[in-house]
Amino acid sequence: MKSNIAGISLLLKAFKFAAFKHRDQRRKDERASPYINHPIAVAETLWEIGGIRDVTTLVAGILHDIIEDTDTSPKELEQEFGAEVCDIVKELTDDKELPKTVRKLLQLENIAKLSRRARYVRIADKISNVEDIIHSPPARWSLERREEYVIWAGKVIDGLRGANEALEEHFDTVFSQATEKIKNEKNANP
Repeated sequence: MKSNIAGISLLLKAFKFAAFKHRDQRRKDERASPYINHPIAVAETLWEIGGIRDVTTLVAGILHDIIEDTDTSPKELEQEFGAEVCDIVKELTDDKELPKTVRKLLQLENIAKLSRRARYVRIADKISNVEDIIHSPPARWSLERREEYVIWAGKVIDGLRGANEALEEHFDTVFSQATEKIKNEKNANP
């Protein structure tokens, strides 16, 4: 019972920390949704769909963009949440000083190096992003850009196959929905 309470406490701390750090950020959708919705969706996907009960992985899911998208340093993250969480987040952090095309290539190249926990978070992250493309796409993204993202996300997931069957099957469903929606939009606006 004591470890369950400690785990819940750490999860709540992670949500609070992420909400504070992402407080001024918005998603790219038309409504400019609060950014914190994304880490919440990733953690929920890990729990509900992936069956992940490992608190370290769930906390890393909540914090997966914290170094990349905020002023949080790896040192600060490690002090707040420990080395294991920090290491997972660092595995998932893109170097924003590199051009986007290089960052995307590096994600594909580095898939094999990801730890099991980082793989789970990466899949849940892509599920969340593709679901957003279906239900609330980035306002300024063309149909072609949305299609490129969905195809690229599929390549990322292909490199992660064998990590978590439930997450992968859910991604496949979301991927099919996204490609169908894009195809329908193309046919409606030739």
